[in-house]
Amino acid sequence: MNIANLVDTTELKKIKGLNAILLAGQAGNATGNIVADVVLGKSIPSGKLTDTWAASYEDYPSSKNFSHNNGDTNDEYYSDGIYVGYRYFDTFNVTPNYCFGYGKGYTDFETEVRDVEADAKNVTVTASVKNIGDTFAGKEVVQVYYSAPDGTIEKPYQELGGFGKSDLLSPGESQTITISFPTRSMASYDEKKAAWVLEAGTYYIRVGNSSRTTKVAAALNLKETVVTVQGKNLFPADDAPQELSKAGVTPYSYEGEAEEKAAAKQIDICSKCIKTETVVYSETPEAFPAYEGEKLTAADVKSGKATLKDLVSQLTVEEMAAVCNGTADGLGQEGFIGSSSDMAPGAAGDTTSILLEDRGIYNTILADGPAGLRLIPHFVVDADGKMVSSGNPLEDAFNKNEIEVPEGGTEYFQYCTAIPVAALLAQSWNMDLIRKCGDIVGKEMEEFHISVWLAPGMNIHRNPLCGRNFEYYSEDPLVAGMCAAADTRGIQSHAGIGTSIKHFAANNQEDNRMYVNEHISERAMREIYLKGFEIAVKTAQPMTIMSSYNLVNGVHTANSHDLLTAAARDEWGFAGYVMTDWGTSEDMSGLFAYKYNLKYGHSTSRECVLAGNDLQMPGQQGNRQEIVASVADGTLPLGQLQTCAYRILNVVLQSLAYDDCKPYGDQFDLEEAVTVTKA
Repeated sequence: MNIANLVDTTELKKIKGLNAILLAGQAGNATGNIVADVVLGKSIPSGKLTDTWAASYEDYPSSKNFSHNNGDTNDEYYSDGIYVGYRYFDTFNVTPNYCFGYGKGYTDFETEVRDVEADAKNVTVTASVKNIGDTFAGKEVVQVYYSAPDGTIEKPYQELGGFGKSDLLSPGESQTITISFPTRSMASYDEKKAAWVLEAGTYYIRVGNSSRTTKVAAALNLKETVVTVQGKNLFPADDAPQELSKAGVTPYSYEGEAEEKAAAKQIDICSKCIKTETVVYSETPEAFPAYEGEKLTAADVKSGKATLKDLVSQLTVEEMAAVCNGTADGLGQEGFIGSSSDMAPGAAGDTTSILLEDRGIYNTILADGPAGLRLIPHFVVDADGKMVSSGNPLEDAFNKNEIEVPEGGTEYFQYCTAIPVAALLAQSWNMDLIRKCGDIVGKEMEEFHISVWLAPGMNIHRNPLCGRNFEYYSEDPLVAGMCAAADTRGIQSHAGIGTSIKHFAANNQEDNRMYVNEHISERAMREIYLKGFEIAVKTAQPMTIMSSYNLVNGVHTANSHDLLTAAARDEWGFAGYVMTDWGTSEDMSGLFAYKYNLKYGHSTSRECVLAGNDLQMPGQQGNRQEIVASVADGTLPLGQLQTCAYRILNVVLQSLAYDDCKPYGDQFDLEEAVTVTKA
């Protein structure tokens, strides 16, 4: 199956004699050779599913009211709450065709837990993996789950805490794998306390090679409830959905589970040893003190003669409005979404170059993904350097028309590697491999002078009908966050370039994606739909974040200060700049009026700046005019605009436009979400 999304395998199972399915999964340039090698036994398949493949579409708890299924594409009610994917199927004891984490190769493995250790800092599982087949080599994925105790907050049957993949093991060969993850990562969000809490009780550690093969390995006992992070609620419900509850439901179980719990190694966790982190939320920034000296340049900032704040304080409101917008003039007939760059044909857009001549601040180029770098592979420029079009920019982008080279003109080629789609990368469960794919993209970004890759996408596979599941990773936020972090680290190992994790947040459907209002509880938002982004930010520090089109609880994500500033920056420590998706802050309703009876409008430029959405893309004159007018009438504080411009220029000055650029991530002290060692 050369597909990137799951299908109804119940129909496949009815085919007589069918005893195996090879999920090829859109592997990019090398797909044909890869499939041939697997079929011929020259290479060994070792993937595992990162989604639950149900026996029926109706088994997914969001199916009845998902998107267009109930006729309402304006409002989406997340009544499934935290019960997404295997969290639902395990807790409500619904048997899938193929469970989360499932996957077969050409051999079998035996996994034995050697030890479990835990304290206030980490949970560590050591297991031995042995290839018990007699013919083929293979790789196994050790998956560690935890079952948190029910207190005042309902918990799912189990949640993925960590995982590690073995090396290629020959028949009879074994390997020891040690997997460690932070104890505080098992916390749940308590809306009443506005805090992340580890509730008192027993946390069972489970180990297996899929969600339905886990066995209890240890019992961690916490005598007192602990607040791990004290913050505030950021996503008040405008029209709260009635969420699922497991009250009265008997969860999935298996023979011997009760005996395993009774016999499990008992480990006491010191409650008082887990310290509470208290979030300090930022206030509206003051205007930067004016630098009265000579006109400052990028060279002055880089040499230490002045600070970037000093330089920004000298910029006019009009200049900052340009800095905070891309260079395109909207998304009119001459362009199309995702191809608005004047600097690299087919790239998505550019930052301004108006500060180049007198301040030495270069523009940067942003190119789309998700399965590699998206550029026009073939284009022609005339003797004056102007691009020669076949008459249809969309056809040019996909190289459908031959373009005649005029006298004095030049023909260019920008062929890029098609890496596997994100859904397939995740199913490798191999963070080193994903990092290498990021490295491939990073090398090509250097070659074509691209500063920001508008990827990886990392929204949650809430429902199989989401049209962009191929470019997202998983139904599980830990998997999504770790994959995005690995991809980002691979790209950002190259000097002066970075990623833009997207779509922030809750872009879990494509119908009316620009104007749909997603109604989500605070807990589900934080535990499911934001958690992957949080992991990616804390463990990889992507250069940028892209906001989504949709609303969450009545507020456009692009205009949400609580999402873009309070959560991403104040709670997680995000250090880069935030940008909009293309056309977010302009009226694009005309593109969809034929299909949807729109209930909600678009976001605004002024509120983007107020929210901390620094860069509006692809940019249009109306965006710039609104920003200037808002500063003039006092509805947009000067300090807020200066702060947005500062964050953009801070990244630009670290980009590959400058010869002294370094790998962006080197400036941060980053930790892994899960640590894996092999012996």
